[in-house]
Amino acid sequence: MGLFRRGALAALTISAAAVAACGDREPAPRPGPSQPAASGTTATPSAPAVLQTRSETRQFRDWSATCSNDGTCWAFGFAPDFAAGWVRIALPPGPDARPEVAFGYWPDSDAPASTAVGLQIDDRAFPATLDNGGQTPVGRIRSDTIPLIDAMAQGRSMTIKGATTQAVSLNGAAAALLWIDEKQGRLGTTTALIRRGDRPASSVPVAPPLPTVPVAPRIDQTGFGDSGQTLPATLRARREVGDCLKESQMSGIGDGVSSARLDARTVLWAVACGSGAYNLTHFWYLTGPDGREPRPVALVGTAGPGANPVMADNTTINGAYDPETRTLSAFAKGRGIGDCGALQTWAWTGDRFALTRESSMGNCAGVPNDLWPVAWRTR
Repeated sequence: MGLFRRGALAALTISAAAVAACGDREPAPRPGPSQPAASGTTATPSAPAVLQTRSETRQFRDWSATCSNDGTCWAFGFAPDFAAGWVRIALPPGPDARPEVAFGYWPDSDAPASTAVGLQIDDRAFPATLDNGGQTPVGRIRSDTIPLIDAMAQGRSMTIKGATTQAVSLNGAAAALLWIDEKQGRLGTTTALIRRGDRPASSVPVAPPLPTVPVAPRIDQTGFGDSGQTLPATLRARREVGDCLKESQMSGIGDGVSSARLDARTVLWAVACGSGAYNLTHFWYLTGPDGREPRPVALVGTAGPGANPVMADNTTINGAYDPETRTLSAFAKGRGIGDCGALQTWAWTGDRFALTRESSMGNCAGVPNDLWPVAWRTR
């Protein structure tokens, strides 16, 4: 299918970068004392506290942790030396949330098939069930995960067991999980991953409401699409557009111009700007119906405008616009199999493209993209 007619790819543009590494014994703030009800008064139930959070990623030695704008957090540990092995801990916000543990690896091509998978931490085995629905096997711990997480925090070594074995470092695991406790307001509570205490689960903040993005109504696309489109002279006159058209012809991808009607006053244009083995770059512009008032589209991710010093904000990699959903999405692949990179989706609101979802994976370790941490999502 063409650039504008296919369903939305999943999205692009790298999210907030990881910051400096921290050790496993990084101190965390102590929870403050609870306040008793005033003497002689009847305590009335109060609304639960709402988690105040923002999208953020941190690096802790060999582990990384990401928390989304909705308070969901993920911790990832990876195999050393760029080997294909990983362990993922996911925890939604709120007092009733329970951590989920998944892991994956690439077995040797000549290894016999295995239906028995699990994790071994030091001399303790934690069996898992196998999910073979994707390119690589994924193991999931179905039983209570707290003993496994305790073992990770205190253990010396961890190994994925399956058709083959793969070591995954535990350096930084405890610090990453402690940071998640702090981000989700779990420190000192019975629900904490690392620093548990006597405070009840009811003291853990609930998830914040998701932002709402109003999506513009559908509009007829007759005369628009990804073939037979003529770029307005006002856009051809822009230096970067002329350079892109030349680059596209040299890359053998033709004129590479696509268009879509966004509303009665606005047309979206995509100009192909070169390609590699598995990545195709486009520049995106808005004009009036007759080509007047050309301006670049602002496609801003969680890192904010101008975050990428190499690519302008109106650039996508493997981007596509879907007029049925009014979404523009992209997938910047870190390598051809798509197990690392960045995905983003934006929706047309009637006056701008607003970010609706962003996820990324910096380690090319075989993690399926539906298991990547989601830095931003909306209703």
